[in-house]
Amino acid sequence: MPSNFALKTMNTAHRALLKVSCGKLGNDFSGMPSIELVTIGRKSGRPHAVMLTAPIVDGDTYVVVASRGGDPQHPAWLHNVRDNPDVQVSVRSGPRQPMTARIANAEERAELWPRVIAAQKVYAGYQKKTTREIPLVLLTPKPASAN
Repeated sequence: MPSNFALKTMNTAHRALLKVSCGKLGNDFSGMPSIELVTIGRKSGRPHAVMLTAPIVDGDTYVVVASRGGDPQHPAWLHNVRDNPDVQVSVRSGPRQPMTARIANAEERAELWPRVIAAQKVYAGYQKKTTREIPLVLLTPKPASAN
């Protein structure tokens, strides 16, 4: 399982790649758009940004996977969105947009999970590594009046 240090290092390297390439590299991984998700820390109250990918894009909804590489613990960002679903999202280095994060319910996950692993088989391997059910999070734009 990746350590916190390894995960933070990968996020830092991803941001550096985007910066030094002026956004020409790092906006897509294996056909998935890269996403910067900014949550508000449930304990600190401060913004926290994490780089993710979205194996499913349905119109303006992005589905991200709280896999943490198959670790037995949920990623911190999942706890943050559970406690405060108001997030900011930048897709492919675009401007940050206000969005709502929602953890898929059991029925939604049952429909989405086969699509996730069809798009990116690596997630099936992550699920096999852990006993926890890996959550899926839907990111949807906030209506203009909700900004």
